[in-house]
Amino acid sequence: MDLLISIYKYFRKKFDDNVDDSRNVTDTVEQTNTAGNQDKEYFQSYADVGIHEEMLNDAVRTNAYRYAILKNYEKIRGKVVADVGAGTGILSIFCVQAGAKKVYAIEGSSLSTQTRLVVAENKMSDRITVIQGKAEDVRLPEKVDVIVSEWMGYSLLYESMLPSVLHIRDHWMKKGGLMLPSSAVLYIAPFSDDEITEKLEIWSEMKDRYKVSMDCMKNYARQCISRGAHVRCVSPEDIISHGYPLVTFDLHKVSISDISDIQRKFELSCFGSSIFHGFVLWFTVTFPENVVLSTSPYSQETHWGQTLFYNDTEIEVKQDTRICGNLSIKPNRNKPRFLDVHISYQVDKDDIKQKYYYMSDNIT
Repeated sequence: MDLLISIYKYFRKKFDDNVDDSRNVTDTVEQTNTAGNQDKEYFQSYADVGIHEEMLNDAVRTNAYRYAILKNYEKIRGKVVADVGAGTGILSIFCVQAGAKKVYAIEGSSLSTQTRLVVAENKMSDRITVIQGKAEDVRLPEKVDVIVSEWMGYSLLYESMLPSVLHIRDHWMKKGGLMLPSSAVLYIAPFSDDEITEKLEIWSEMKDRYKVSMDCMKNYARQCISRGAHVRCVSPEDIISHGYPLVTFDLHKVSISDISDIQRKFELSCFGSSIFHGFVLWFTVTFPENVVLSTSPYSQETHWGQTLFYNDTEIEVKQDTRICGNLSIKPNRNKPRFLDVHISYQVDKDDIKQKYYYMSDNIT
């Protein structure tokens, strides 16, 4: 009997192991399919003209790239360039204007048909070759000397385009090649928002309007506001400490693993008496020859604005109140172009608070 039980346990374990392996394979396939579907949706969205109108109408962004490319003309003249995520091709055209011998404009969406028309209209078809395809899948005819790309998303990493740029760098850029931009810094600071009180007071007004009391909705409304990320331009007066540099990327050296799970501590000291409503993130990128594109609240507005993450509760702070914590950013497991953001923080000696935010396409 003992022998039979042992045999049963052996085969039961083998069966359970096989089931677990099957589940793991199924999970992996489902994640791969979900990521593939998201990539398809992502590239389809960039085939729409609206997003390109928004980017081109952002004169701060576009002129920063134009100035950086032309200022680095000595390093671009006579060189081969890869433009990753070329869009309408405007950066490729700037590179030719700076003297590039050849530009490979890589565009993942069907907008590439229009990109070729823009290139032809500017009489540069002999210098710019448009390649439609995901950067990880394309094969270039030759190695490149320069990589230019406008890969930044909200909070710097939203949309997860940087890995595609790094793939081209690692597989197709010559040793000692040039990256435009060449570095990036992500900042965090606490902010105050007087408007949130007005938003929540709407529920108190229901009693006067309709003779129905709805004060109980305030907490729910606050939870909804603090559930995800918000993007808008914050007034400098609403920033209640100096920005803290969370992470700095050297685009010549940073690896895909470096950006796949960012964990950074921060320490902030408040300017004075205020209400602390949440955290705001912004970034800067720097090009060779010290050209800087900033999305700081203290700089000219861009289409990136700043990214806001609201607390569950408001907290009173005063001069030199310390806010210490940790911020985690990594691609979502199932939809890697979206981000999982975790923030834990402590105000002076209060209890540690933790909050998870899902940065999806529901950003408001």
